[in-house]
Amino acid sequence: MRFQTKLLATAVAWGVATAAPDATGLDTEASSDAAARTPGCSRSDFWRYASALSKQAEVYFPDSALFTQYNERWSNLDLPAVNITILPATEKDVVEIVKIARTCKIPFLAYNGKHGAITTLGRMDQGIAINLHKLSSVVIATAGDKVTIGGGTNSKVVIDALWDAGKQTVTGTCECVSYLGPGLGGGHGWLQGHHGLIADQFLEMNVVLADGTPKTINANSDLWWAMKGAGHNFGIVTSITARIYPIAEANWAIETLIFTGDKVKALYQAANDHLHNNQPVGLVEWSYWMNIPDISPNPVIELFIIQEGVSAVDPTYTAPFHALGPISITPKSGTYRDIAEWVGISLAGPACQKTGAANSRFPIYLPAYNPTAQEEAYAAFAAATTAAGSPFANSLFMFEGYSTQGVAAVDHSSTAFAYRDDHLLLAPLITYTPAGPARDQEAAQLGNQLREILHSGSGRSEMHTYVNYAYGDEPPKEWYGPEQWRQDRLKALKAKYDPTGKFSFYAPAV
Repeated sequence: MRFQTKLLATAVAWGVATAAPDATGLDTEASSDAAARTPGCSRSDFWRYASALSKQAEVYFPDSALFTQYNERWSNLDLPAVNITILPATEKDVVEIVKIARTCKIPFLAYNGKHGAITTLGRMDQGIAINLHKLSSVVIATAGDKVTIGGGTNSKVVIDALWDAGKQTVTGTCECVSYLGPGLGGGHGWLQGHHGLIADQFLEMNVVLADGTPKTINANSDLWWAMKGAGHNFGIVTSITARIYPIAEANWAIETLIFTGDKVKALYQAANDHLHNNQPVGLVEWSYWMNIPDISPNPVIELFIIQEGVSAVDPTYTAPFHALGPISITPKSGTYRDIAEWVGISLAGPACQKTGAANSRFPIYLPAYNPTAQEEAYAAFAAATTAAGSPFANSLFMFEGYSTQGVAAVDHSSTAFAYRDDHLLLAPLITYTPAGPARDQEAAQLGNQLREILHSGSGRSEMHTYVNYAYGDEPPKEWYGPEQWRQDRLKALKAKYDPTGKFSFYAPAV
């Protein structure tokens, strides 16, 4: 086992006055700061328990460069406080780590891509980070109809491995996120019109429960329902088996159109009329609002129309937008694996970089665009992001219009994901350099203001939000559905499988 044993005394719950060269002789006296937060075991106890980990497991403390690397997050708002980071190398290692955490009475948090940006993560004020990075694997079944994926596998790794075998499945759209992180919250993807959400592909999973028990579950388990939409609340998934499909259409095409803000109302009316009214399975509409001062002093609208199985997007879908007078029109063609780069979310793209910024999203699901509300939201977004000296100038507004036939075809009561009838996912992404609580509050007010404009325009009394984009101030009924039976079922399962709330740092259901 490779241990990084130098430890800053004031930074770690097991703080010590001096560094230790190995796993022996660590039972030194804790600093007064650490003593106030001492877990239920000493440093020497910890190392004794850690000896149960495999030789390939890695343990890091805060003064290690790799500790920083493995804990660097995409968003730097309300970060979880981590005292020690462990990289399990086997599924059994995860079991042992959870047992160590329970014995030592210290919280724990499992993650992989580190793109979760919800503020509830900040409730972990000390604890063990379980970085699943080493549990990366993609094993296709001999029959070619399913795949087993390690709990730490990145989405792009899954996409590429399947593609090389002539297969594909629903994964997250962004290349740098994990496969499982989005899936546990439902998970949208380019292929969902055909096959449903990421979670809808799940067949079986190995999960470590809150008491450290490893369990293999499938549709015969009462926990299965919860893992498909609220899975962050119930366990650490160490591997999963999912459906895969032959590549139906290798070719994809995109047309990117850029508009000035005065076209906002007409553009989203056209999207309602010509794209989202009977949207084909292989067609996706995305758009961004963002500041490009070289083009316009106000935010521009970048519209993407993406189509499967063609070398050029059908003019039937693009002509109505050409008629609005875009600044530019850029067509491209390629394969499924090019889509992320086309829309700026490839591994090398801006969305995947960890820059030290705070990135807060305020998602809302809608059945259709309200063009008047879009116009109002645009005006508010422009005013906030283009004002002189605005700290939010690099912010983005995201509009995701996937085809939804495969999502809607799944029994709505069969999973914890609640919003199968909504066609659009919208979210302001408020990006800024962290500068203290006042700045954070200002960003939250802006994000919630923009979301509320869209909500008011929907005519709905209830807010539907996407848990994987959630800001963190939303109530559970907005993440997991307002129906009382959904809330009751989640509470009952939580009481059965995690009565002490070990898994309560990411969008807690209770």
